[in-house]
Amino acid sequence: MQIIVILIIALHMDIERVDLYKMLWNSIQIQLDKQKITVYRLSKMTGIPLTTIYNYKNDGKEPPFKNMCKIADALDVSLDVFRGGKQK
Repeated sequence: MQIIVILIIALHMDIERVDLYKMLWNSIQIQLDKQKITVYRLSKMTGIPLTTIYNYKNDGKEPPFKNMCKIADALDVSLDVFRGGKQK
């Protein structure tokens, strides 16, 4: 019984984590839309492989801090924008 409860809690935490990263992607997508930049162009601007960016977008994968910095720099916004802050 305890193992089942632990597995359910772990699964719930993974789902919350994926939701968090999808919310992060939504804030990136808002900036892409505002600036009329495609995911392909973002890939070229940042040097992040297109497949990696699609993993962030579609699979809710966690972008490393280094890549978030590249994305923020390419979009000319502060990292705060991606957590609900203001533009620089």
